[in-house]
Amino acid sequence: MTKSIAVIGLGIMGQRMLQALSTNPAFDVTHMWDPSDAAQSAALAIAPNATIPDTAEAAIDAVDLVYLACPPAPRHVYAKYAADLGKPLFLEKPLGTDISASRELVRHLEATNVAAAVNFVQATGEPLAHIQSAKSSGDMGALAGIDIFVSYAQWPRAWQVKADWLRFRAEGGMTREVISHFMFFAERLMGPVELEWAHVDYPDAELCETDLAARLTNRDGIKLNVFAAVGGAQPDRQEIFVKGEKQSFSVRQFSELWVSDGGEFNQIVAPGDNARIDGLHAQLKHFAQLIEGKDYLLATPQEALSVQEKIEAMLAS
Repeated sequence: MTKSIAVIGLGIMGQRMLQALSTNPAFDVTHMWDPSDAAQSAALAIAPNATIPDTAEAAIDAVDLVYLACPPAPRHVYAKYAADLGKPLFLEKPLGTDISASRELVRHLEATNVAAAVNFVQATGEPLAHIQSAKSSGDMGALAGIDIFVSYAQWPRAWQVKADWLRFRAEGGMTREVISHFMFFAERLMGPVELEWAHVDYPDAELCETDLAARLTNRDGIKLNVFAAVGGAQPDRQEIFVKGEKQSFSVRQFSELWVSDGGEFNQIVAPGDNARIDGLHAQLKHFAQLIEGKDYLLATPQEALSVQEKIEAMLAS
């Protein structure tokens, strides 16, 4: 049965999700909202039949389900509003930037018992499933550690410049926007981690970080190392390296999977031409399973809170 859904926040991620929703028969985007006239116009080009009311609350009132792609601060307000109405929620990451506010949000979601998940897109991807299988079967041997590498010529990247908030320290930065994905990936494999140390560089009091190095460990003392930097002529580098005693895996650009048994890496998962939308389709499939009471692989609000706690601890160091 098709469910009506509202998309709140019509920037880059909101528009991408609109594209995925428009080709998914389980969902019908009947309402959407954003304070920006330009964002509204761009969204109407994707979903011309959707209604844009005067307020986000009015959009939420009118539908069965809600997807929140607005920045973290208003996202908390709208998430609580939707939860109080019993409307299932799909939230963008990060869960937030204020730890106490996010903890209160998770408690609120738990108290309302509303179905809710957070859009860490690798949760339903083939690379994570393959590595989890190799770990549980013993094919990769014991987990020896995980390294995260992120490097960009500029931040925000060229395609992100319209999302101006991404360049500011308050809510933006590559650590929240990108490393959070890999922190979720790592904790799915090694369990909760704790920060040992971190060093972060900021250009001034207003702009987001340009360099970060950190080490975290899980309860068994297995290390998670994080390296991130901005600057210089280079292609984007986004990689999580999972080291096993028998096999190691490199996940590149979110959906490529490479494996090594000590020699050269060989690619075993190659994304298709529409990898980004395919990933969102997989997420939506599991969101449908969540609201139907079936098993699902999406990130829970509790997992997203754990990621946020690590991200904010690194940024505060």
